[in-house]
Amino acid sequence: QVQLVESGGGLVQPGGSLRLSCVASGFTLDNYAIGWFRQAPGKKREGVSCFRSSDDSLDYLDSVKGRFAISRDNAKNTMYLQMNSLKPEDTAVYYCVVPKTPGSWYVGDDYWGRGTQVTVSS
Repeated sequence: QVQLVESGGGLVQPGGSLRLSCVASGFTLDNYAIGWFRQAPGKKREGVSCFRSSDDSLDYLDSVKGRFAISRDNAKNTMYLQMNSLKPEDTAVYYCVVPKTPGSWYVGDDYWGRGTQVTVSS
């Protein structure tokens, strides 16, 4: 059974950092693209960062470039999102997302975790 479980969210002050983790089970993560999406209250879901190691495809949302970094640890079947210099507008539920087809990019047929809440507030 495919499962993605996020952790690491919480309340942080502006300028602070968090590292989100997502443990995959039921499949081997290193054959897939990895990505993080987020959704803030009243706003559309948006892609934060996506990466595919087969061709080094890498995307970041413009507003997080230079502050966030996506990574993976294949030995742990886990992916991460390091978030630095957090801003109140980064407040959202963050989801890890993996395309269902190995090697595929994000075309709308994906596995989703349940999400972890990130709140940036003083």
